[in-house]
Amino acid sequence: MFTAIARSLLVVAFCVTSSVATSVQQPLSFGNSATFESYDAQLFRPFEELSLLSNTEFTTLNHPAFPKYDVRIKKSDFCDGTVRAFTGYIDIEARHLFFYFFESRNDPDTDDVIFWTNGGPGCSSSVGLFMELGPCRVTAQDNTTFNPYSWNENANLFFVDQPIGTGFSYAEFGEYVYTTEEAAKDIGAFVAIFFEHFSKFKGRSFHMAGESYGGRYIPVFASYVYDQNPKLVESGVTPINLTSIMIGNGCTDWLTMIPSYHEMQCQPKSAAPIFSISECVRQKRTVSRCVKWLKDSCYDTVDSINCNAATMFCSANIMSPYSMLGYNPYDITKICEDRASLCYPITKNISSFLDRPDVRKLIGVDPSLSGNFSSCNNEVNAGFATTMDRIFPTQFYIAALLERGIRTLIYVGANDWICNWVGNERMTLGLEWTGQEAFNSEPLRDWKIGDDVAGRTRSAGPFTFATISGAGHMAPYDKPAESLELVKRWLAGTEL
Repeated sequence: MFTAIARSLLVVAFCVTSSVATSVQQPLSFGNSATFESYDAQLFRPFEELSLLSNTEFTTLNHPAFPKYDVRIKKSDFCDGTVRAFTGYIDIEARHLFFYFFESRNDPDTDDVIFWTNGGPGCSSSVGLFMELGPCRVTAQDNTTFNPYSWNENANLFFVDQPIGTGFSYAEFGEYVYTTEEAAKDIGAFVAIFFEHFSKFKGRSFHMAGESYGGRYIPVFASYVYDQNPKLVESGVTPINLTSIMIGNGCTDWLTMIPSYHEMQCQPKSAAPIFSISECVRQKRTVSRCVKWLKDSCYDTVDSINCNAATMFCSANIMSPYSMLGYNPYDITKICEDRASLCYPITKNISSFLDRPDVRKLIGVDPSLSGNFSSCNNEVNAGFATTMDRIFPTQFYIAALLERGIRTLIYVGANDWICNWVGNERMTLGLEWTGQEAFNSEPLRDWKIGDDVAGRTRSAGPFTFATISGAGHMAPYDKPAESLELVKRWLAGTEL
């Protein structure tokens, strides 16, 4: 979910701040990431058993290979009364990332593990937990109700508030992270420490999933986990069995997404054209100029002033007209109910629920966080904009993961506008990897649940693209049964 959409689509689509960035922080290569220290394996004592954790106090986990990292974890039996639930913080010196973990409803001792993050950048994964795919959903009475379509039906499930400043994550001295490559280091260390301590998960298939800006996060996070494995082995740490990535309604490549906005609103892609013929013609004449300007100033060269000018031009001419009509950016078939709640009133209920003192105490929120909970942090969003983080062609990471056999699922609610299926399909078809010809030669076909068509799909080798009919940006919210069935088939390795 993109934070600022509720306020201004001009800002949202590229998260351009009102001020012009004067400097650009280049993404750091993984080669410059934190080193892992060697240690005597005989001296390391893993915690091993989740059942031994306290309901009231945190247990701190650390690992000699990661001297700057600790994981605080406690039982927090809430949300899903059928399984054990845990919450805690990933502590990186003065930075602290909040997480939730739920065991599988099926068989936690054998089922796969899924990592989930929402997007923004700056949107809390509590949105995914309490609105979409988590074990419970928040009700209008600021309470919770059991979600029978949670993705922990057949998997152990993490939700992480990242980067720093998102949700209940915080930094003591303002040490924020404003690039995805930097954020990946913290996630990589957390995953390694968790699997080392709770050894029953070692070797278990691990899937990294995310939504919206997760189209940027997940390919980078997964690449870091993959590249980290040889260093873990050298340090005496068990490598992570990264099996797949799942990107839902992701915005991965802006150059392929930009023309799709015009197509979604002027062609019958998911709904009847919403603009007049004259307006569609006007927009069409600006698309090629917009794409060329972006490519020249944001990708071929990194000129922050010119790139900001290009994004402002594209937004004003192609995207802002959509917002002015009052449509929901997350579902082209609907009018936005309330922009202050990101067009979905349930997000206000989530905030009210997480503002309850009894809930905060139950899940172990740091007492220093006394302010009201916010689903999305605009300061984090603006920080990522200043580093031009979203401009990096993240599809390169996807291609590299595919070349290494990491299964990749790109799924899209067909009614989404902001990270729509047209732009996502264009990205998948343009992806340069050894299976490109085989993938592109496959026609889109229906995938079904029983006799009912659930969406369209294309697949070759480890790569699958799928739409979910009738769903918007938050596909598991709109179509929970269909989304869960898609994930079940993906985890089982069966075709859609």
